[in-house]
Amino acid sequence: MNVAQCLMHGQALGLPRLEAQILYLHAIGRPQHDRAWLLAHDTDEVSPEHLAAFEAMALRRLQHEPVAYIVGQKEFFGLTLQIDKRVLDPRDDTEVLVEWALACAVSLAAPRFLDLGTGSGAIALALQSQRPEAKVTAIDASPEALNLASQNAAKLGLAVSFLESNWLSQVRGEFDVIVSNPPYIEANDPHLAALHHEPLQALVSGTDGLQDIRNIVENAQRHLAQGGWLLIEHGWQQAEQVRSLLQAAGYRHVQSERDLAGIERCSGGQK
Repeated sequence: MNVAQCLMHGQALGLPRLEAQILYLHAIGRPQHDRAWLLAHDTDEVSPEHLAAFEAMALRRLQHEPVAYIVGQKEFFGLTLQIDKRVLDPRDDTEVLVEWALACAVSLAAPRFLDLGTGSGAIALALQSQRPEAKVTAIDASPEALNLASQNAAKLGLAVSFLESNWLSQVRGEFDVIVSNPPYIEANDPHLAALHHEPLQALVSGTDGLQDIRNIVENAQRHLAQGGWLLIEHGWQQAEQVRSLLQAAGYRHVQSERDLAGIERCSGGQK
C-alpha cells in the first residue's frame, strides 16, 4: 500500500480527507501542516508500522475523539498549541472572537485584555501574539487547564498572566476588553454524546446553557473601563438571548458577529 492508497483507506473508514492527511503525517512523525509532502510522496510504500499507527488513530477519531487530542496539538490563529484532555479542543470559529477583540482595541496604545475561562490559552495567546504591547490576563477555574496554558505561553514566548479564578471572583482591576468562550451547551443536549472525550465542565452550563453567560454579563461591568467591551462566544441559537441579557444589564452598542458559516456566534456590548 502506498501513501495515496493509505489516505484513501482512511477515507473509506469514514475519515474526512484532511483528517486522514493530518493523522497519517502524525503517524510518520511529520508536521501536520506538511501536506505538500504527501503529494510529493504519494507513491511511497507505507511501512507496516506506520499503517498500524495510522489505523489505530483513525479508530480513535471514528469514536469521536478530537484530532487535537490524538496528535497533541492544534493550530489556532497561526499559533501551534499543545492540547490534551485537560482542556476543550479550540474551534476555528473562535478566531472570530479574537478578531473582534482586536478590532475593539485597535485605537488603544496598550490595551488590557481579560480572557475568562482560558482553557488551553488559545484566545489570550492569540491576542498577545497580535498585540505584544498589550497586558493580557487569562483566568480559569481549573488548575490543570492553567498548567497547560502556561506551558503553551512559555513555549511560544508570550507574556500572558494567568490567574486561578471561578469566573471573576478573584479578578482585580479594570480591562479594556473582556472576552470569553464559556460553556454554553444545555445539560440535556443530545449532541453531548459525541463530545464525551472533552471536559464536561467546559461544555455544559445549566439547563438552558446560559448559566455561566449570565454570571459573566452580570459581573463583568465592574471590571471594565468606561467604554470597554464585553465579548462572548455562544451557541448557534443563543445570540438573541445573549443580546437581551447584555441590554438588560445596561450595555450599549449591543451586537453580534457571525462565524465562518454565517451563524451569529459571538455577541457583545460596551460599558
